[in-house]
Amino acid sequence: MRRTAKTVKITQKEIIPATPMEVYEAYVDEEKQTEFTGSRATSDSRVGGEFTAWDGYITGKYIELKPGKKIVQEWRSSDFPEGASPSRFEISLREVKGGTELTMTHAGVPEGAAGDIGQGWKDYYWEPIKKYFKARKQ
Repeated sequence: MRRTAKTVKITQKEIIPATPMEVYEAYVDEEKQTEFTGSRATSDSRVGGEFTAWDGYITGKYIELKPGKKIVQEWRSSDFPEGASPSRFEISLREVKGGTELTMTHAGVPEGAAGDIGQGWKDYYWEPIKKYFKARKQ
């Protein structure tokens, strides 16, 4: 009998100082994502298209894309246990005063990796993307 690893869901909300479409494009465009994260990303931004981030540390494919509104990915990192299923990563974007409210839900994350992955989103994506857009507004 195969044992299933316990998984958790991470939810985060951030206000990004840009329009929903700008945030969407920064995330799915490989050149923009490479620029704001400082690490190589690749992106075939169409449903079924594959992506990588952080020089291949993160891999997956796009499940749903609604420009300026939503991104859903099948997502995994090289830290996932061998045989673990990919997680489901979803970003919803909504225009608010001051920019875009980004709501991230990352479900199916292996329990032992959740702390590092949750902090990683803040440190390596949300803070850098805020700085990226603030620098462009000056």
